[in-house]
Amino acid sequence: QVKLEESGGGSVQAGGSLRLSCQASGFTYSRYCMGWFRQPPGKEREGLASIDSNGIKKYADYVAGRFTISRDNTKNTLYLQMSNLKPEDTAIYYCAADPRGYCSLSVNGYSYWGQGTQVTVSS
Repeated sequence: QVKLEESGGGSVQAGGSLRLSCQASGFTYSRYCMGWFRQPPGKEREGLASIDSNGIKKYADYVAGRFTISRDNTKNTLYLQMSNLKPEDTAIYYCAADPRGYCSLSVNGYSYWGQGTQVTVSS
C-alpha cells in the first residue's frame, strides 16, 4: 500500500535551516505528483510546494525563495530544503502524493498523505 514517511523535523532558531525528507513506498513514485504542506497550530493545512513527474516545481508565495522542493526518483524520496526559517513557519509538515498529472498546491489535489513531522522555530 502507499506509504509516506516524513523525517527531518525538529527545533531551530529563527534564521536557521532544516531539510525535510519524505520516504515513499508502495507506488510508482517517479510518476506521481508530490507536494509539501504544513499545518500551523490552530490553522488549516496549507500548500507549500509541489513537483511533478517531469520535475516542474510550484511554490506558494509565502515560501518562494526560502524553501526548495526536490525529488530523487532513484531513492523514492522527496525533500524540502528550508532556509531563513521564521517563527511563523512553526507547524506540522506533511508530504503528499497523487497520481494525477497536474500538480497543485491544494489539499484537495492529493490522495495520499504522510503522518507529518513537527518543525518548531524559536525567535
